[in-house]
Amino acid sequence: MRLLFLGSPPFAGPVLDALLASPHEVCGLVTRPDRPRGRGRSVALSPLAEAAQAHGVPVFQPESTRDESVQAELRALEPEVLVVASYGEILREPMLQLAPHGALNVHASLLPRHRGASPIQAAILAGDAATGVSVQRMVLALDKGDVVQELATPIGSEETAGELFDRLAVLGGRAAVEALDLIESGAVVFRPQDDALATYAGKLEKSAGRVDWSQSAEEVDRRRRAMHPWPGATTTAPDGKPLTITAARIAHDVPAHDAAPGSLLETKPRCLVACGSGALELLEVKPAGSRAMPADAWLRGARCEVGARLGDPSTDSTEKSA
Repeated sequence: MRLLFLGSPPFAGPVLDALLASPHEVCGLVTRPDRPRGRGRSVALSPLAEAAQAHGVPVFQPESTRDESVQAELRALEPEVLVVASYGEILREPMLQLAPHGALNVHASLLPRHRGASPIQAAILAGDAATGVSVQRMVLALDKGDVVQELATPIGSEETAGELFDRLAVLGGRAAVEALDLIESGAVVFRPQDDALATYAGKLEKSAGRVDWSQSAEEVDRRRRAMHPWPGATTTAPDGKPLTITAARIAHDVPAHDAAPGSLLETKPRCLVACGSGALELLEVKPAGSRAMPADAWLRGARCEVGARLGDPSTDSTEKSA
């Protein structure tokens, strides 16, 4: 099939790679304008545009696809279908109707679960055993279109959002190619979504990384994994300064305790923090203004003792409800 691809890195990269390697023809790439990056604030071509140009694919970088002249230019390419992956702009009706087979969106969840902007983080936070990618026919309502193809994958018990993101981007490329194969063969079945089963994952804010030690060790560790690499799982050190938890694990060998959430249960040989239930062993942390370091090295420098408390007690949910 002749397709027009709309996307932005990094998620769209593996999807475009899969499409370029498939029998389908990518007649154009539409991506966001290049912006200044780095300390020098120089403007560099995005990896997505570089990949397209290396394959002789025309690249379009309009400020918006709502411009009628832009729509006319893209329509002149005569695509049979649009494929969208993390483009960064809500497409209006003229774009959705630009090609005979409409527009297909590659979404990083098993719809209708986790519609919205942060489905990968939401799946980890919810403790889902599995997630995947869905290719759905785009409509004006957010992520509500009929599903064309979906591929599932288990979520690793220690997997972070960054690691899962990379895997789902590759899986999304495979799903996009398979969806086009189905449409081209005439064997496609469009599955309507059950709105009653829908959940929503809104845009991720920096505050989402704040650790609530009154939660269980499992919930705290899921937040740590879901918020890596951004915005990071953050708490407050005993000295009142921000502390980001970059690596940790649930301490399954710790007996039941009545320590206040966030209290240090051990400082030697491991850094063990009390949660609302259970305990979390911190393996690596990043103090404010410093690089990430092993938790035991941070403990030595901070001179923290057993009983010292992480987090802000005034925001602890157990104390609020007391």
